[in-house]
Amino acid sequence: MFKNNLFILLLLASVVMASCSKHQKILKSTDNEAKYEKAMEYYDKGDYYRALQVFEQLMPVYRGTAKAEKLYYYYANAYYQEREYVLASYYFKRFALNFPTSEWAEEASFLAAYTKYLDSPRYSLDQTVTREAIDEFQLFINRYPFGNKAKEANELIDELRDKLQMKSYSIANLYYKMEDYRAAIVSYEGMLKDFPDTEYKEEILYRIIRSYYQYAFKSIDEKKKERYESAVKAYFDFVSLYPESEYMDEVQRMRQRVKDELQNFEVEPS
Repeated sequence: MFKNNLFILLLLASVVMASCSKHQKILKSTDNEAKYEKAMEYYDKGDYYRALQVFEQLMPVYRGTAKAEKLYYYYANAYYQEREYVLASYYFKRFALNFPTSEWAEEASFLAAYTKYLDSPRYSLDQTVTREAIDEFQLFINRYPFGNKAKEANELIDELRDKLQMKSYSIANLYYKMEDYRAAIVSYEGMLKDFPDTEYKEEILYRIIRSYYQYAFKSIDEKKKERYESAVKAYFDFVSLYPESEYMDEVQRMRQRVKDELQNFEVEPS
């Protein structure tokens, strides 16, 4: 049994070595037509890693020729198939710009965005790629507003924006929990500006009132009046939108405390 397994392993090793040797000969060959045919063979068989190595050598050779378009698209798509999304996005975008009338131009423009979408991390991490993906999808929609992928692109933008929303929400909540109320206010108000229809709007407006109240309470005397007045404004914004809110009792109590505090700043008539 051991000898049989050893024989199989040695056989497989010899096959791999022979295959590698043939591939090395292709890479060293000066016959570009033979290289091109072999690269396409690799690609069609799904051997994208080897196809990319040969494509890399052929790209400058066939630049400006009839074969350049297909070669460039396959090159980008091979990176996509290998899940090298950063490179795939870059070359799909370049393809769409260099070959705007190609039969693959629309698909390449979509994939330039989609590969960034696939590379977008979970919301707790840096969202630079997420924003880049949104920009690429918007560029695609602007170019192909009635294309087959326009609806999907819009749906993916919504998904990516939800991720950005969660990022903003988590940052604002972190400031709130840390009792950094000034930063919480700025973050919550920025989120409402960026995502006016957020499902968290009621809770955010409630936390803005509470943050203004706590921020004013902890402020120096010269700043208290202005910040209590901001809490009052936030209160009226809240009750106009959510008169039946579950937070209403607490909001009303804060409003009364703020009113009491503001009376201390009233100037008595002479």
